[in-house]
Amino acid sequence: MVRRLGILLVCALVLSGCDRGPQLLTVKAVAARVPSLAPFFDEESGLGHDSTVRRQQPHSGLQAGNTPGLYGGTRKPTICDVNRLKKFLTDPRNDRKAHVWAQVLKISQDEIPAYLDRLTPVLLRHDTLVQNHDYKKGRATPFNSLLEAGIAILVDEQGLPAVKCSCGNPLRPFTGDTSRISVKFENGNKKWDGYDRASLVAVKPAPRRIEQLALVDVDNPDRGITRPAGTTGAHDSPFDTHERHKVPEVAGMGFGDASQRLADKGLAAAYGEKGPPPDDARVTGSDPAPGTELEFGEYVTLSVERGAAGKTGRGSGDGTTGKTGEGRTGGTSTPPTSGSTTPGESGQPPPSSGGATTSSPPPASSPPSSATSGGAPGASKSSGSSESSEPPPASSASASSPPPAVSSPPPAVSSSPPTSRPVTSAPVTSAPVTSAPVTSAPATAQPVTSDPVTSDPVASDPVASDPVAGDPISTTTA
Repeated sequence: MVRRLGILLVCALVLSGCDRGPQLLTVKAVAARVPSLAPFFDEESGLGHDSTVRRQQPHSGLQAGNTPGLYGGTRKPTICDVNRLKKFLTDPRNDRKAHVWAQVLKISQDEIPAYLDRLTPVLLRHDTLVQNHDYKKGRATPFNSLLEAGIAILVDEQGLPAVKCSCGNPLRPFTGDTSRISVKFENGNKKWDGYDRASLVAVKPAPRRIEQLALVDVDNPDRGITRPAGTTGAHDSPFDTHERHKVPEVAGMGFGDASQRLADKGLAAAYGEKGPPPDDARVTGSDPAPGTELEFGEYVTLSVERGAAGKTGRGSGDGTTGKTGEGRTGGTSTPPTSGSTTPGESGQPPPSSGGATTSSPPPASSPPSSATSGGAPGASKSSGSSESSEPPPASSASASSPPPAVSSPPPAVSSSPPTSRPVTSAPVTSAPVTSAPVTSAPATAQPVTSDPVTSDPVASDPVASDPVAGDPISTTTA
């Protein structure tokens, strides 16, 4: 019996040790065309319509809102009726809902019409993680949600999901770690065909305001759609997704600017790090090289210099993980750069509380980058983490005892020069070469003409007597 109890105890300890990682974050699956149980807007009124799309394999689990081909579109004008949503939210009878809706999106209720005019309807091409909101008992109830590809949404000026069209529910960016989630399929939201845990994405804001979105026509993937931001399709213009574009020169630019230059060419930016670099991280090269011709939406892997801290910014939330399927691989390997003091190259600069703190930040290492796909998506798994370390207090060195002991004898000379015979011995033995008090007091004390030379003061006397006394120390601090 004792042996059995011992075995059970060991097993319990082993199991508890294996479960020390972060707790899994529950995410509710939301399938296309499945009504919400607590919507802001009646889904039977035809506010928005989901579609069927060919699900895409992402390069990584975190995509910028301006990534070409991230979203899809259609020439059909019925995927999202923005005017009807505006009319509903400005109706005095729906004042409570409008107030709560605006609070979620961090705008005032009066700003709702202008805000809606800046949103753009699109279709998801990836199963996308967001923070969703139900309307229950007069309040918004947030919950982490996985929206199936094909769901119609409105995106804001940085490409972030803002509204689920069919029910009007407001959306916010997903801020969890995509590698630590548990997806629940319930309440009629059954696991859909093509669901792949490794193909989920979260969206981070584009580095700047989006003027137009480059979409893929879900009814004809060979055709792209250029849709000006804030329009619903009336001003769309088509383009050929098979047209090839040359990789531009981006070395020397910040990661955000380089990503935007690629997006302007219809190409997507990728990175070979565990997490996305900060927008101001300097790009050192690209794979494929400048001049290489790629089709619309293909990835270009950027090599960047990381700061000494080797960390990335969040905002968005930032730790994400995504795996991709087969694809053309290749790329460059960028060794971590340590000790760099170039401003803006660190995703999370160390806190500064004074001049001494910023001059010697604590060392931190950046994981070396691994090769990822250039052009077509390749195998990649990325996860971001934020670490912080506190630099040693700048005041610790000045608070230690040796410096006061060195600088204390000169003030003792000025306080009682005629009687203090060991004055000349203490400066000689302690060698305060850089101490400022050396030039301040010896001229007035004139102890040189007295007879300390013939006396035999021991070097230990001044240290053990005068400097220890309270008066000399108080004159030193003054």
